[in-house]
Amino acid sequence: MDGHTAEVEQFDAVIVGTGFGGMYMLYRARQAGLKVVAFEAGDDLGGTWYWNRYPGARCDVESVEYQYGFSEDIVKGWSWSERYAGQPEILRYAAYVAKTLDLRKDIRFKTRITAATFDEAAARWTVESEHGDRVSAQFCIMAVGCLSASRIPEIPGLADFKGKHYHTGNWPHGGVDFTGQRVAVIGTGSSGVQSIPVIAEQAEELWVFQRTPNFSLPALNAPMQPDYIQQWKDKFMEERARALANNGTFFAANPQSAFDVDPEERRRNFEDRWGRGGFAFVQSYKDVLNKLDANTLAADFVREKIKNTVKDPKVADLLAPTNHPIGTKRLCLDTNYYETYNLPHVNLVDIANTPIERITEKGVFVGGKEYAVDSIVFATGFDAMTGAFLRIDIRGKGGLTLKEKWEAGPRTYLGLQVAGFPNLFTITGPGSPSVLVNVIIAVEQHSDWILACIQHMRAKGLTTIEAETEAEDRWVDHVNEKADETLYPMANSWYVGANIPGKPRVFMPYVGGFTNYDRICKEIVAEGYRGFSFG
Repeated sequence: MDGHTAEVEQFDAVIVGTGFGGMYMLYRARQAGLKVVAFEAGDDLGGTWYWNRYPGARCDVESVEYQYGFSEDIVKGWSWSERYAGQPEILRYAAYVAKTLDLRKDIRFKTRITAATFDEAAARWTVESEHGDRVSAQFCIMAVGCLSASRIPEIPGLADFKGKHYHTGNWPHGGVDFTGQRVAVIGTGSSGVQSIPVIAEQAEELWVFQRTPNFSLPALNAPMQPDYIQQWKDKFMEERARALANNGTFFAANPQSAFDVDPEERRRNFEDRWGRGGFAFVQSYKDVLNKLDANTLAADFVREKIKNTVKDPKVADLLAPTNHPIGTKRLCLDTNYYETYNLPHVNLVDIANTPIERITEKGVFVGGKEYAVDSIVFATGFDAMTGAFLRIDIRGKGGLTLKEKWEAGPRTYLGLQVAGFPNLFTITGPGSPSVLVNVIIAVEQHSDWILACIQHMRAKGLTTIEAETEAEDRWVDHVNEKADETLYPMANSWYVGANIPGKPRVFMPYVGGFTNYDRICKEIVAEGYRGFSFG
């Protein structure tokens, strides 16, 4: 539906965003008989997988785990082709689910929401789009995603550049051919780590500008065989149930301390998990993420692997992180990332101590030197977890804006609601496990909780639900306490907003574990929605 109207249409619920969270929420709301509409800025659904089409874009959760678990029919009707699915395949999966559930009929594409205002007298939300659409709904459900507000840093001179520039989070849908070009990639987070090896295959010369090296683990991606796929289809529902009781993960964490074993056994365990590929390595021992001495053992192992892979010792030293514990910034998975720096046409420029001064007509100017390039790729990430919310003018009781409410950092109750904003729900909002777990498991849990809450309200004849300020304060304190029990706060990561100048430093996701979080959510419901006020 691409038409736009000035009329104020009436709905039970409006959903903003149709990534995997918005898609599932739309299905659940419609299944419950709600009159619902979803708005999507893109011209199709898929969320981050719609926008992130950069070369090498790939999920870092194994394909067989990165799928909905609410329908065995949907599980059995889809077959993944690789261990770690690439962006095009994940987008095809989203289209398959949308077609199976007939979701598109209730989605208005190419419609970016700009404002949402709560009318206290009517106890309803008015939601407005850039095109002038205005709808009214009892419930406003924000499914805008944690990594959807892409960011290009403010570097002087970008407008003067005569070549073309791109952001990995907003990639041209027709793709980009870098054959024969001189290319600059700025940033070595996940999108940089994934795209650099692929761009290097095309470019005549590649300059990588790195401020902070990140730990990257081998994905060991490979095609999946039909018998393996069938085995997973047969056991998926059982494995999903087990994962829900295991903090949302399908692989087993080692319950031992790194110091429970001798160095030889520890080395064998590190090698074994490294050889499996994926994130199993960071779960080698239970204390890797909360004891610095245990973490250092794991980090030293990875640094050794980097230095054994990269032939130039100076380049290897620059690529081996030393300023944060392993796992405290978002870990990357790669295919031949470190090997790429052995290619003669690939160059690494350290901008940690000598930042980029400006962009010129011809390229990038650093340390008194101009690097002439034809294209610049900004792999500079996102205004994570809050950016997509704050780009919308959201106003609650008394005209309070969400931007004002979150001026000192995001505050929520369970990552689901914000005090002062009745009937506004946030799927995987700050204060929930979100980016620290398999996000599809997270969005299903949140959507199911929201739908059950709405059904409870309807059964009881209730009009509004709002998080209580005291409960919100206690939850924020709890989130911080759990973070402080780990090594996460030691890193200047996007988990704390460190990549955005002026953004308050607050650890945003809930690190207490998905299983514990889900238990807390259920206990709160069992206690009559403790911490929420109904009207």
